[in-house]
Amino acid sequence: MHIDPTSEQAAAFQGDADNGEPVFMLNLLRFKEHADGVDAADGISGAEAYGRYAASTGKHLARVGGRVVWAGGCHETLIGPSGREWDVAAVVRYPSRAAFLQMVSDPEYLAGTVHRSAGLAESRLIPCSEAPMGG
Repeated sequence: MHIDPTSEQAAAFQGDADNGEPVFMLNLLRFKEHADGVDAADGISGAEAYGRYAASTGKHLARVGGRVVWAGGCHETLIGPSGREWDVAAVVRYPSRAAFLQMVSDPEYLAGTVHRSAGLAESRLIPCSEAPMGG
């Protein structure tokens, strides 16, 4: 299960935090059928728990100049392993890696991540940069 970065992954991301270029974070999300952790007693789905996280994150995202570029539901695979692997994909733009790190180190932001953990069964967070197609 991949919900949080390893210390090695976090260090590698931080190592390039001062380049000043925008970063686009590709989020691939699979939700638990039933939320656990802090949201277990409410009897909600993993998607609903993640929705609580998303709602609490909006102000933090705006504060660092980030924005959701696109988000939507995923369907069966056209190229690749058969079956539906992810429930939701999203692209979030941050002005820089440093801006992303500022947001995710804020104690108020971190308090809301309990809902993220309660709702996610699996995830990927892939930093991407702007590049011409084929470049």
